[in-house]
Amino acid sequence: MTETIQTPPQSTAQITDSHCHLDFPDFEGQLDAVIARAATAGVTRMVSICTRLRNEPAVRTLAETYAPVFYAAGTHPMSAAEEPMATVDELIALAKHPKFVGIGETGLDYHYSADSAEVQKQSLRIHITAARETGLPLIIHARAADDDMARILAEEYRAGAYGCVMHCFSSSAALAKAALDLGFYLSMSGIAAFPKSTDLRAIFAAAPLDRILVETDSPYLAPPPHRGKRNEPAFSALTARVGAEAFGLDYADFAARTQDNFDRLFTKVAAYGVTA
Repeated sequence: MTETIQTPPQSTAQITDSHCHLDFPDFEGQLDAVIARAATAGVTRMVSICTRLRNEPAVRTLAETYAPVFYAAGTHPMSAAEEPMATVDELIALAKHPKFVGIGETGLDYHYSADSAEVQKQSLRIHITAARETGLPLIIHARAADDDMARILAEEYRAGAYGCVMHCFSSSAALAKAALDLGFYLSMSGIAAFPKSTDLRAIFAAAPLDRILVETDSPYLAPPPHRGKRNEPAFSALTARVGAEAFGLDYADFAARTQDNFDRLFTKVAAYGVTA
């Protein structure tokens, strides 16, 4: 693998952008600069998410090119009716790559695509099985589907344990509790940093600190002062600063805790850092 390494300043607290989309056209021709800015901000690792399996080769290439980049793949729920149904064997085969570190994103989204709810549920259960069999964390997208999401996650957990992060969490306190009760993680995106997201910040602040991750979901959902502009991994540091305030912690302490949390869930990334 040819890898481009960027080293952050020693004085910068290190964090991980646990969810971004570096293969999206918004970053075309700019990734060297984007990843350099991330390093300057202390973002030493990022997980780039492939949302359609046919795009997996391109996302894999990014991970092979850039040392800080790892990747995951799955079928996004909003694409579940348009894409071939993933298979457990297909996902397990992809997971053999040393920098493939998670299953998804998958989940349920009834906001725009409620008409494909049954297909989404089928796809979700396939991804859960793959997460269970590979031992890799499941990456969940949930929107306007809280009851079905909580029910399916619990049903499947009873059938066999698996790890999971509720990515870009912005759902109800009830879904947060359901996920946390299963031992899952909640990930803070730029939404949590929006001035009007008081209730969402309260949900995070009430959660165990050892279950919190940070992310950008870039190129979407840039936190202030970049709201409305293209998001990028460096800006996860801005969301993390808001997270530190919500928990009443110094930024460096909060950053260190989220790093520990990420390593605990994404064990393949932690192991890669030791053995690479």
